[in-house]
Amino acid sequence: MYARLWCVCLAAVSAMAAEPPIVNDCILIGGEQKSASEQSLLQRLAPLKHKRFEATVQEGTDSYTYTFEVCGRVDNSSKSSNEGLVQNETASAKTTVIGRINDTHIINGTDWILLVYKSGDKYDSHCDKESRKAMIMISCNKNTLADGFMIISEERQKSNDCFYLFEMDSSVACPAEESHLSVGSILLIVFAVLIALYIIGGFLYQRFVVGAKGMEQFPNFTFWQEFGNLVADGCDFVCRSQPRSSETAYRGVGDDQLGEEPEERDDHLLPM
Repeated sequence: MYARLWCVCLAAVSAMAAEPPIVNDCILIGGEQKSASEQSLLQRLAPLKHKRFEATVQEGTDSYTYTFEVCGRVDNSSKSSNEGLVQNETASAKTTVIGRINDTHIINGTDWILLVYKSGDKYDSHCDKESRKAMIMISCNKNTLADGFMIISEERQKSNDCFYLFEMDSSVACPAEESHLSVGSILLIVFAVLIALYIIGGFLYQRFVVGAKGMEQFPNFTFWQEFGNLVADGCDFVCRSQPRSSETAYRGVGDDQLGEEPEERDDHLLPM
């Protein structure tokens, strides 16, 4: 019984592995060999998956609305044909598929991602009746997840390789920010952590083990107090511009400070 159950499980896993990607996901072109860089780019677009964006443009008397989904079908009904970006003409209510998600290509640069949907509906007369193609330029904008979807231009004045160009802003296109701490920053952080541990640990020890109160709860309070006094004395010694004591403003009246009095002459008092 267990052997039969094991065989059933293996068969189910093999069947799942053999199945193609589900239709509401982007299917990358390139055959069996899938590009690892493209796969990683699709992972970056995961926050935008199945989000719907619309842009309306006026061309003369005609109005067109473009609807776009990131790796999702615009039409979720049973009639869907993997359309990832469609054009709806307002007057005639005509719908044209610009690109399909089962024919996807994706590339990127420093701060942008270019998502390409190919295999759209064929042109009637332009571009040698080739299939339409949608190119969506997703530019870096750290302030929004997704915004500003609009059509830039339609290039169809060529014999082949025509395309519709769209753009939008998204933070998923921004490069990952790497923060590298310098050696000095690391040393400062370690030093600050050690000081915090010393103060907190010493405070708890002094309070709960020694039973100290008030300022004596600070670890090694006497040492730091004496250290502060020594620092103050050293600063006073180095920075003071005048000596600590100055001469007394008033001099004493000792005998050594008395000058010789002039000799009095009393010759004029003697009788002639």
